Amino acid sequence: METNYSNRWVMLAIVVTALSIQGCKNDPDAPEPRKGIQVQNHATFGQVLTDSVGMTLYVFARDANGTSACAGNCVSLWPSYYSSNAAASMGIDAEDIGTITLANGSKQTTYKGWPLYYYSNDQASGAVEGDGVGGNWFVAKPDYSVLLVSNQLVGGDGTHYTADLMPGEGQTQYLVDAYGRTLYGFVNDRYDTNKFTNPDFSNNGVWPIYESAIQAVPSTLSAEDFAEITVHGRMQLTYKGWPLYYFGQDAARGETKGIDFPALGIWPVLNADSPEAVAP
Repeated sequence: METNYSNRWVMLAIVVTALSIQGCKNDPDAPEPRKGIQVQNHATFGQVLTDSVGMTLYVFARDANGTSACAGNCVSLWPSYYSSNAAASMGIDAEDIGTITLANGSKQTTYKGWPLYYYSNDQASGAVEGDGVGGNWFVAKPDYSVLLVSNQLVGGDGTHYTADLMPGEGQTQYLVDAYGRTLYGFVNDRYDTNKFTNPDFSNNGVWPIYESAIQAVPSTLSAEDFAEITVHGRMQLTYKGWPLYYFGQDAARGETKGIDFPALGIWPVLNADSPEAVAP
């Protein structure tokens, strides 16, 4: 009899536990399980993007056009991140999340057009060991003012240029906005002084000013090199004193059609090696 009662108690405990679990599932006040991309606060890097269990995500400067340039041995060190439910969480706009299909048919999640990766040397949630690796890998963040791409410069006429604006092949690193659109300086501007834009902004369609506040910047750049200026009542971001512009004819991320318009050197791309703008 003692065994029978024991068995009954075991069965009752199983039933109660099952009902309790079911009740939690139906409880409208129960917290939803974490899914997809998350925003976490990091002591060194501030807000960073992670997967649902806190593993840090990264972007690659070579992904200038929004496709993954990580292949071969790169893939084992920088595995791609994909979630079939990368639903927007707090601090993430759902419209900034996308998906690309890789050459092998697998999928990869993107944020603001940047394919997202893990770093295989991050051994625990919250680890950020991959930022700055090779000068081309950066922790993914929701609040970059600018990022860096490493890309082939191609002028408006299709000519390929090196970093010193000589015809030829080669990767050049340069500033882009958070969505990968190329930013330029104007050779006639002066330190924190816009000499191009008309007071009525009638020429802003040709070279739109980059209207952004100072937020996060890649770790290989210094935040102190950025400033905000007022141009005819509107804000423009500067780098090393150079007011930053888009080129109106750049239709896609990473394009550099402005480097030879109207001639080479008038509207250069900018990077850590760029000199400071001349004082007014």
